[in-house]
Amino acid sequence: MVYNNNVTKSGFEKINFKQELEKYLRYWPWFILSLGLFLSLGFFYLRHTTPIYSAKASIIIKDESAGSGVGTAIYSELGIGGMGANNFDTEIGILKSRSLMEEVVKSLNLQVQYFKEGKLRTVEIYDEIPFNLQVMRMDEAALKKLGGAGYEIEKTSSGFQVRNLEEITSKKVPSGVVLNLGFADIVLSENSIPEYENLSEKTIVTFSTLENMATRYRNGIHVMQEAKSSGLINLELKDPVKQRARDILDQLIFEYNRDAIEDRNLIARNTANFVNERLAIINGELDSVETGKETFKEDHLLTDIQAQSQLFIQNANEYNKRRQEVGTQLELTKAMLDYIASNSKSDLLPANLGIAESGINEQISEYNNLVLERNRIYRGSSEKNPVVIRLNNNIDQIKNNVVQSLRTMHSNLEINQEDLRRQTLSIGHQIYAVPSKEREYRGIERQQNIKETLYLFLLQKREENSLSLAVTEPKAKIVDRAYYQDFPVAPSSRNIYLGTFILGLFLPISAIYVKDILNDKITKKGDIEGEIREIPLIGMIPKIKSKKDGIIRDNDRSFLAESFRILITNLQYLLINTKNKTGGVTLFITSTKKGEGKTFTAVNLAVTLANTGKKVLLLGADLRNPKLQAYKANNDCLLGISDYLLNDNHKLKFLIGPSNLHQKIDVLSSGSIPPNPYELLKQEKVTFMFDELGAMYDYIIVDTAPAMLVADTFLITKFADAVLFLLRSGYTEKELLEFPLSSKEEGKLTNVSFVLNDLKMENMGYGRKYGYGYGEERKKSWEKKRSHKAIPSFR
Repeated sequence: MVYNNNVTKSGFEKINFKQELEKYLRYWPWFILSLGLFLSLGFFYLRHTTPIYSAKASIIIKDESAGSGVGTAIYSELGIGGMGANNFDTEIGILKSRSLMEEVVKSLNLQVQYFKEGKLRTVEIYDEIPFNLQVMRMDEAALKKLGGAGYEIEKTSSGFQVRNLEEITSKKVPSGVVLNLGFADIVLSENSIPEYENLSEKTIVTFSTLENMATRYRNGIHVMQEAKSSGLINLELKDPVKQRARDILDQLIFEYNRDAIEDRNLIARNTANFVNERLAIINGELDSVETGKETFKEDHLLTDIQAQSQLFIQNANEYNKRRQEVGTQLELTKAMLDYIASNSKSDLLPANLGIAESGINEQISEYNNLVLERNRIYRGSSEKNPVVIRLNNNIDQIKNNVVQSLRTMHSNLEINQEDLRRQTLSIGHQIYAVPSKEREYRGIERQQNIKETLYLFLLQKREENSLSLAVTEPKAKIVDRAYYQDFPVAPSSRNIYLGTFILGLFLPISAIYVKDILNDKITKKGDIEGEIREIPLIGMIPKIKSKKDGIIRDNDRSFLAESFRILITNLQYLLINTKNKTGGVTLFITSTKKGEGKTFTAVNLAVTLANTGKKVLLLGADLRNPKLQAYKANNDCLLGISDYLLNDNHKLKFLIGPSNLHQKIDVLSSGSIPPNPYELLKQEKVTFMFDELGAMYDYIIVDTAPAMLVADTFLITKFADAVLFLLRSGYTEKELLEFPLSSKEEGKLTNVSFVLNDLKMENMGYGRKYGYGYGEERKKSWEKKRSHKAIPSFR
């Protein structure tokens, strides 16, 4: 009995990866063919596809918010915007702008492209151009209307041959002569580079609009910021011409810096104009203020208001001091007059009181000396002493002089005091007027200082702005100039070959997988075991190579013979309950439909049993389609089971004949084809027939009609000790497996088991792995190879 080894104890089917792999490896020629096809396609694709190269460059955008630029401080101090911190998203947008790319296209003359036709593909040339082409005039509108233009140019001995690719018209043009193409005027001339002078191949020249080329390269360039907090920007461009990709990146950086410098210079020029205009205005206002200051000083007789104010204060103090001195002298003079008027002649006058008149002080001193002298003399004489009289007269005279001098001095001092009072009052008025004059003067002076400071500030900024104009510092610092790698990035040969290799494997795998999914036929034992586990598979019969190999011979060691021996061995497990049976073992061989190999299996099973020494009867129970007649030794006797059941006069022993297969095999054919086989098989006589035959033979192998097509088989299966339900690989549909299962469940088939017929060697599951050629005769090497191939059978 064969068990399903792919089912686990839990009831789930496990996957045998090696078995699945072998399912695909048997189609290895398909894989070799598919891999060869796809790898060849990949090879031709690489040969015919234009390679794409990558050029890269790195720059650092300077952060102008840090004030690194020469003019940055100028604009911030002047309050001019537009030169603040960089927005790197904006800078990336500028680098990818159409206007910037248009400048690159114009600078490198990328509107004109040159191609050379090769054996496999047309190659674009960039440096090795065999002639010089100069565009004198380009009409973008006319070129855009044409949708581009192409010409084939070939060098000739007298100049150039120019052919329009669309109009297929050509003309000869001498070197250096202007050629009008309608949308442009060009001049063709010889190339001065020596190594290009001998290049005479035809060159295809195409003209594209500036807008189209700028859009093409603008979409192709990739600008990426290294990190959000970094000013490092990476640029990449992929192009069929690696040198052109590098030139475009370098020119793009140059145009970006030039554009930034122009913007900065534009701001600087506008700033210079603004500063010059303000300087002219401030200069006029400063002149007006200084003229007003001059007029103010002239009107108020001022030179230095602070010095003059200080002088006024000093004069006022001096006058006040003099007034105090004059007042003191007046008081002293008045006191002296009062004293003189109230004292006697013998009294001395006060001396050294601080009277400023030296003459009066001398007179007082003389008076006091005379009084002292008189008093000295008077003490020794009388008043009538002539000396005393003379001295009294002198004293009176001097006293009168002192009084007169004091009065004169008092009068002069009063006049002087009045004059000082008037002078002090005048100076006081001048001092009182100083604050208002000073305020007005300070206002004028403040305006002058403001205008002068602003004027000097603008002069300084004008010089700094001039310096900014002179210094053309680039905005983008180049970290890595544009560079390219010599190997293309697309198409990648490694990826192409890997992809074609995968496709070469995928196509046969998918075809086999789809074929396996769409295949509704049983092809291997897994198809049976995966669908039905209730009915065991006890045998697998291989596909035979030719019709002559369809019958097992004596001492046959072929794989076919071994498969039937295995089948008989497995049958013993099904026939274990027949050990105590008195008669022979009855084996029914049936199937769902015609053509599944019932007769083939019955015959070879009989031969295998006969080879073991058993007496075997081949019984043809298919009354509608007789097949066993050919295996009778005497083909003249056409009578069989149908004749036996119809006519009671026929005896079984006379209807049975020896076979031409083996001496221990007899054949009882189905006989004449009756009109009512179903009614015949329902007779009680059938029971007697099987009983009689069971007593005569060890094994009775019954070749029955297809069980699904007619009901004949189900009428007699009760006589079977075991039913072999035959399935044919590549012929029996999987859905037909439900029929034997339902028949078993309904009791129509008992002790039933499957036999898989016509199975290819690779589907046997164990033949190749364990050496199915064991015991076979030696064959030539080429015969062994051919034996592995599936040869259609006669069934």
